Amino acid sequence: MDQLSAMHTFRRVVDLGSFSAAASQAGVSHTVLSRQVKNLERALGTQLLTRTTRRLHPTEAGLLFYRHCVLILDQVQAMTLELSEHQLQPTGTLRLSVGSAFGDLELGRWLPDFVEQYPHLHVELNCTDRFVDLLEEEVDVCLRVTDHLPDSSLVARLLTPSPVLLVAAPGYLERQGSPSTPEALSTHPMLGYSRLQQPQRLTLSAADGSRRDVLMPRRLSANSPMALRAAAIGGLGIASFDRFIVDDALRDGRLVPVLRDWHLPGRNLYAVYPHSRYLAPKVRALIDYAQQYYATTRWGCD
Repeated sequence: MDQLSAMHTFRRVVDLGSFSAAASQAGVSHTVLSRQVKNLERALGTQLLTRTTRRLHPTEAGLLFYRHCVLILDQVQAMTLELSEHQLQPTGTLRLSVGSAFGDLELGRWLPDFVEQYPHLHVELNCTDRFVDLLEEEVDVCLRVTDHLPDSSLVARLLTPSPVLLVAAPGYLERQGSPSTPEALSTHPMLGYSRLQQPQRLTLSAADGSRRDVLMPRRLSANSPMALRAAAIGGLGIASFDRFIVDDALRDGRLVPVLRDWHLPGRNLYAVYPHSRYLAPKVRALIDYAQQYYATTRWGCD
């Protein structure tokens, strides 16, 4: 029995919670992986996994063995990478996941320069607003603008704050009037992001610590930030956006801020990646580049 191969299999099965998911990721049959784990249990003289109808769970011995597998396999990977001369420069395929609006509006500003710096690196880009399971989908890095961190099995490195603000088209405010207080928002239609549970409910705060909860009537909801941006520019109502989504429209006057003295809770841009004792050169290169780029404030507040 190939001990390292069996350890890889066991770690993958525990990480993904099932033989089927692990087999799909490894590109082999369920039977092959199941046999490897059974041979491993026979060689160690102990049961490593308990099987339920929905998921696999490591036994107490299995959990201990899993921890040693992680340590040993990470050390082997680190040794292999350090001894491979070609890995001194990032090579291979970097699987990068970003939100759809971030991919449309931000990546073009810096990703071409990053790619030019590393000619032996191939970037496989996935733009999606759905939840991405980095381990199951074998994603190396995920860049996400969010107001909450992922679970503890992932590493999240803060890149830059992402201000959130209310905006509308000048033509809309000329027709409907510009609200001067948070309460006045209740008479204006909200263009809401449908992936949020209550997109029409806002919490605003002022510099003196005052807070207001506002419920706006819904006029249009969409699961695409870019569609909502187009609707706002078209004058359909008031909307809240991360600053990077509307930065160019604010600068050229297609959109203007609403209630400048009141602020929505901000969010942050994170680089999220699986935890590992050794960070692959391709992942480190992307994260370091993005962190350096966003060290300079990119999304100001007017």
